[in-house]
Amino acid sequence: MKAIEAQQLTKKFDKVTAVNNLNLSIEEGEIFGFLGPNGSGKSTTIRMLCGLLEPTSGTATVGTYDIATQGEKIKTIIGYMSQSFGLYKDLTVEENLMFYSSLYIADKKEAARRRAETLETVGLGRYLTYPAANLSGGWRQRLALACAVVHRPRILFLDEPTAGIDPVSRRNMWDFLYDLSSSGMTLFVTTHYMEEAERCNKIGFIWEGNLVAHDTPQGVKNNFNLYSIIKIECSRINEAFRLLENQASIKDINIYGDAIHLGVENAEEAMPLFRNLLQENGIHLQEMSTIAPSIEDVFVALSKRNQ
Repeated sequence: MKAIEAQQLTKKFDKVTAVNNLNLSIEEGEIFGFLGPNGSGKSTTIRMLCGLLEPTSGTATVGTYDIATQGEKIKTIIGYMSQSFGLYKDLTVEENLMFYSSLYIADKKEAARRRAETLETVGLGRYLTYPAANLSGGWRQRLALACAVVHRPRILFLDEPTAGIDPVSRRNMWDFLYDLSSSGMTLFVTTHYMEEAERCNKIGFIWEGNLVAHDTPQGVKNNFNLYSIIKIECSRINEAFRLLENQASIKDINIYGDAIHLGVENAEEAMPLFRNLLQENGIHLQEMSTIAPSIEDVFVALSKRNQ
């Protein structure tokens, strides 16, 4: 069964088209990663799917509900954690959870049971009496997520849930998201972190309102046919980058950690030329090889192509 399905979904603000003819199909229990630069249409898409923003044209269903006519029903089956989730910082962890559970769960005993389950799952039990303002960034994000799922929604929207938190907290957050997905919950996650995209069942990349890729992470990489990728590890990497970036045969060049990734049409022809250029300038070459594109390679290339 489809958890989310959109056909030709479009949103215009005056003369600006924020989302253009978007087609999406997300299965129940999937983790769908939605990627794109700031201003590309991610948040607008989420707001339409949550029934918070009326589309200009096109259709979409969330669960079995139509976003244009059944927005109130959609709100009963979803959770939404925005980039600035509305925690009450002067309230304690327990008080925040009590407030959000009361919005969705009328039965007080059931609300208490759900709070207890959620606290155990996210590990917030020892912070019950802490004001939200006193929590670290990672624990505050965990509380925000707990508030978004305390009513056990069928579909959970998360707008950059790990932004601004440390790597350990991000990993803990993703462990929790996997647990939610394993329980049957559908997750719609926006992120700027490419390693998080790899964790998703399917991903989509939106650019200026247009969905330019939509597949599994491996499928997106397999369908990458813009050019070949050469990986170079060498001494004086910044100097090597400056030498290489002006070569006419290079379609794209970026530094990833301690390596340079080059995009070229013909790697077999280009590699001897690059090797000679570096050696002539006294740069020691440690490795030069063709590699399969990473998700980051693909999305950087797609962004530059669509510019």
